[in-house]
Amino acid sequence: MKFRLIVDKTREEEVIVYTHKETKLTDELKRIAESDSKELVGYVEREAYKIMLTEVICFVSEDNNVYAITPENRLRIKLRLYQLEEMLDLNFIKINQSCIANINEIKKFDASISGTLRVVFKNGYTDYVSRRNIKTIKERLGII
Repeated sequence: MKFRLIVDKTREEEVIVYTHKETKLTDELKRIAESDSKELVGYVEREAYKIMLTEVICFVSEDNNVYAITPENRLRIKLRLYQLEEMLDLNFIKINQSCIANINEIKKFDASISGTLRVVFKNGYTDYVSRRNIKTIKERLGII
């Protein structure tokens, strides 16, 4: 197998793999490339913390503030949800007007008799999918 690295600061970063078949190695390369190491700064009162996007379970908007929910903390972010939505990768999806969820952190969906769809995250946090976003979520998850 050959390896070639090209450093070009004028182009967007991209990983291209030519292979005869998918293997564990190609799956791992894909996972590493897609787990973008973007960092955000979150605040708890006056203390600032660096958080990786991969640590974030979801972003929620409450009382004119945006919070990043992580397994350990609830950190205030100095960005609006629409700004986050523009910068986030495909691992995040808007589930309602006030929540952007990390797809990798979703444990399950619970459908109720009334037709609402509740999202349960791996850390126990729950939120609801708005009716207007149900179709988009099902498409992204491959349910439809």
